[in-house]
Amino acid sequence: MTHKTALITGVGRTAGIGAAIARALAADGWDLVLNYWQAYDARMPWGVQPDDVATLTAELEAAGARVWAVPADLADPSAVEHLMATIAKDAGPLTGMVLSHCESVDSGILDTPLESFERHFAVNTRASWQLIAAFARQTTDNGGAIVALTSDHTAFNLPYGASKGALDRIVIAAARELGGQGISANVLNPGPVDTGWMEAATRDELTALQPGGRLGTPADVAPTVVFLLSPGGRWVSGQLIKADGGFSA
Repeated sequence: MTHKTALITGVGRTAGIGAAIARALAADGWDLVLNYWQAYDARMPWGVQPDDVATLTAELEAAGARVWAVPADLADPSAVEHLMATIAKDAGPLTGMVLSHCESVDSGILDTPLESFERHFAVNTRASWQLIAAFARQTTDNGGAIVALTSDHTAFNLPYGASKGALDRIVIAAARELGGQGISANVLNPGPVDTGWMEAATRDELTALQPGGRLGTPADVAPTVVFLLSPGGRWVSGQLIKADGGFSA
């Protein structure tokens, strides 16, 4: 596989998991398409970091990667079509795709608004299915690899956890349905990684549950993704992999 271009979704901040994956893939010789949507960051505790996409792009280009940064609101049903058209025009065929985007707003069974529930499924589930299908349609004879980040959240994070559970099933189905095209597909659960969303009490509570005595970092997640996208990792497919430092043990 000589042409290595990957789409990574959800790369709006230099501190995020998507950014760490981008750095690791650039070091491994990949060209990269970075998808982001800063209106989501504006609703989150960390807020918009307006220069982060440009800063990360420059960093990756300095590492030798060609980089295209493309904004897209994945809650919009037409966004994937426009995103993939831009990629086809500017970057050419993709051989890797990492779904690290998400909608994540805490709420439970009794207090989840309908709009929030539907937005979680639109972004985390529907858009991911659309991206996986679009990736398969443009894949060449070289095949490709898909990795989607997931979570085991359930109680009091209902729409996020439920939409990620549906994503898990879609990715496992993709491994079966698209394997004949040389496409591998896996779900990766990184466990708790603090990218700016944890309060001090949450951080202390989760750290106490880690066998190694520390929380995972975005850089801890990235090497597993690099392996799964590599030729040597493509035999692994249809798996829900936990790379969480033993948190789930």
